[in-house]
Amino acid sequence: MEKKLSREEAKKRIEWLRKEIWRHNYLYYVLNKPEISDEEYDKLMEELRRLEEQFPEFITPDSPTQRVGAPPAKEFKTVKHVKPMLSLDAARDEEEIRAFDRRVRRELGVENVEYVAEPKLDGLSVELIYEDGKYKRGSTRGDGINGEDVTENIRTIRAVPLVLRGEELPIPKMLAVRGEVIMHIDDFEKLNKELIQRGEEPLANPRNAAAGSLRRLDPKETAERPLDIFFYEIMHYEGDGIKIESQWEALQCLKKWGLKINPHVKLCKNIDEAIEYHRKMEEMREKLEYEIDGVVIKVNKFEYQEKLGIKTRSPRWAIAYKFPPRKEETQIVDIVVQVGRTGILTPVALLKPVDVKGVTVSRATLHNEDYIKEKDIRIGDWVKVARAGDVIPEVVEVIKEKRTGNEKEFKMPDKCPVCGSRVVKEGAYYRCTGGLSCPAQLKRSIAHFASKNAMDIEGLGGKTVDLLVEKGLIKRISDIYRLTKRDLLRLPRFGEKAAKNLVEAIEKSKDRGLARLIFALGIPNVGEHTARILAEKFKTIDRLMQATEAELLAINEIGPETASSIVNFFREERNRREIEELKKLGVKMEYEEEKGKLKGKVFVFTGTLKSFSREEAKELVEKEGGIVVNSVSKNVDYVVAGENPGSKYEKAKQLGLKIIGEEEFKKLLGIEEKEERKGKIMTLDEFFKA
Repeated sequence: MEKKLSREEAKKRIEWLRKEIWRHNYLYYVLNKPEISDEEYDKLMEELRRLEEQFPEFITPDSPTQRVGAPPAKEFKTVKHVKPMLSLDAARDEEEIRAFDRRVRRELGVENVEYVAEPKLDGLSVELIYEDGKYKRGSTRGDGINGEDVTENIRTIRAVPLVLRGEELPIPKMLAVRGEVIMHIDDFEKLNKELIQRGEEPLANPRNAAAGSLRRLDPKETAERPLDIFFYEIMHYEGDGIKIESQWEALQCLKKWGLKINPHVKLCKNIDEAIEYHRKMEEMREKLEYEIDGVVIKVNKFEYQEKLGIKTRSPRWAIAYKFPPRKEETQIVDIVVQVGRTGILTPVALLKPVDVKGVTVSRATLHNEDYIKEKDIRIGDWVKVARAGDVIPEVVEVIKEKRTGNEKEFKMPDKCPVCGSRVVKEGAYYRCTGGLSCPAQLKRSIAHFASKNAMDIEGLGGKTVDLLVEKGLIKRISDIYRLTKRDLLRLPRFGEKAAKNLVEAIEKSKDRGLARLIFALGIPNVGEHTARILAEKFKTIDRLMQATEAELLAINEIGPETASSIVNFFREERNRREIEELKKLGVKMEYEEEKGKLKGKVFVFTGTLKSFSREEAKELVEKEGGIVVNSVSKNVDYVVAGENPGSKYEKAKQLGLKIIGEEEFKKLLGIEEKEERKGKIMTLDEFFKA
């Protein structure tokens, strides 16, 4: 008979069990050296769970039993990353890598550079925040600046430590790390079998499976998916007794804190060793338990990384050295034409289904007529198919020796296969002249207009768009803003709540601002970044519509092709009419300048503040139009020093920057007067309400 523990005995036993389980997690996930069997581990977990049920007052959020502790999320909140999560430039051959090395050495003025080489994992990039060694928040990469808050979902991943280890290294007061969430190939195949058995659609590949699993609205559903994670970057850290000067040191620190790093990372003395590492990893690729699509090569020293700096979207000190695409043989059954949202006709090969390293491929892009002629691709040909960038399938080679003489040449149609309108040739491409009267263009244009990074109309996805267009409720983009609850209730799949939610989401989208509207319009060659630049430059849609190619080319980041696309788009009378209709229906089309007493001022925080947490202080600055960065440079206007400031304080003094204390910081914000009225230091919420 099991002895009944007193409250004090139970507390001690619970604490011991947690530490022991954390230790075994570290041995299993990080060191890959388990000391006990799965059965023994399960017994420890079961005992802890049972004791916490008996003594719920001792349950803490970081307990190993609390992997799933939050209710399902209605939607994911957006959170700002501690530091931008940049993407990488890619190279596909050795010469490009050697050119990268030559540029790095030339800009640094050195003869040789050490690199860290790591497998390029094919998963979902995430940021994790730890405060005083405890897991605080997790988010997806998103647009690199802001991501989705998936804190509770990440908590369910068993390889994620909820508490950092401090046995070999002091635990930082604050730590922001970047990792890659993945799904192992065997687990992916097992999951797909289960989905097929349940009559559900199988997932395309392990990356999609990992991304979809992490973004389930109910963390309990994420917990049921076999996700793993590798950590590879320290984005920011604060704390005494810690000094990290290189990427290699950073990886070793991650491991000591209990954060799992990839076992195949390598410190390379020079670029030759990094190239050899790429060759070996390509050989090893098929033996790995997870997907990789190349290797990442990073300058090792942080001092060098800082000197090299970053471009708009990528660091100048790192590069992705991609593997050649995988190829498989199959036969082209037919060639059909797909109509895109801008009216471009794209030939698509319908293939006998073939497995290309875990992904069943039955369609492949043929790009355009010139591509088909250059490769002499015919209906009935046997071909080699590759996943371009290991994602989009394409026909890369015709196996001409397998021809029988029954193959047929393909010709682009002179009429649109969707609406029957005339097709015209523009350069290498064919375009349908039907415009938004063509259902294919209309559907894709609306789906793009309503997408998350454009006008973000929740509930207006692909199937709903198809339904609204087919029922004649939407004949052009502006019709979105004419939809009523009554219209929607007449449609299948629309109940009272769904209709109400969609109408509210449409109304809410009117205030997304000029930059999002420009992107949403679907102007060829204008992405989110270019849309923001145009909004900041021209301020209103009317002014942008009047812009000449010369004016546009005067903007640094806009080239001739983009300038021509913008001018041609606004030259079209139907596009101008649509914009006028959207304006009448209440869509805002002006750029709102950032306001606030700290507009444009750059701040760095170091040390501990008494009145605010670091996040609260950052939010106060941004609310007033200021910018908070994590590193000290000559571009910083204010260094706010709290108690026990770190190395940033010393560097700020060396650079002669303006260093202020917490009281002076509060004066800049105008908090003093508010505090006198309240008689106490206010919380962040109270400050905003005042």
